[in-house]
Amino acid sequence: MGRTLDVLTMENVKVDQVVLPEAVFSVPSQDHLVHQAVRVQRNARRQGTASTKTRSEVSGGGRKPWRQKGTGRARAGTIRSPLWRHGGTVFGPKPRSYALALPRAVRRQAMRAALSAKAEAGLIRVLDTLSLERPSTKAFRALLKTLAVPGRALVILPQEDEVVMKSARNLPGVKVLPARGLNVYDILEAEVLLLTREALALVGEAWQ
Repeated sequence: MGRTLDVLTMENVKVDQVVLPEAVFSVPSQDHLVHQAVRVQRNARRQGTASTKTRSEVSGGGRKPWRQKGTGRARAGTIRSPLWRHGGTVFGPKPRSYALALPRAVRRQAMRAALSAKAEAGLIRVLDTLSLERPSTKAFRALLKTLAVPGRALVILPQEDEVVMKSARNLPGVKVLPARGLNVYDILEAEVLLLTREALALVGEAWQ
């Protein structure tokens, strides 16, 4: 039997209970898999746009600076040699992708482990529904206060809701995601996961 959580209204009144799927919310800790998943996510966010010029890309240097022999100076073929000031760079960075591949089974297990850790710590809250008539940061802040949700919260909805997203976007530490966009990194960053009953069902189905 999985863990049981209270289902609350937006006024923090208990109206029902829901059982968390064991396959998703009762998985043993697997820190190494969670670490891999976070590393993959963070690498994917890197721009990889750093670029330096090699000797063939630096402008100038079209002729030999001086003749080969008889000057008393070392031989030189171009002023853009890496040995010279303003010359090319040797083995410098070039645009690249930092993306890493992660097996699907590993990604799924990492997600389950992250969700299970939050469930075990009692950091998951379930709402019956979550809706606002119009975008209002003040109203959303009051909602979080009513539900006793701390500063860093991850709000998970069944689908994108522009009104809720606009209401939360100016609150530091608060992030709103649709259930299909749930990821390990954001789960770990949040102190509390706030899900609607429908979103919880979608998460349970997606990661079983």
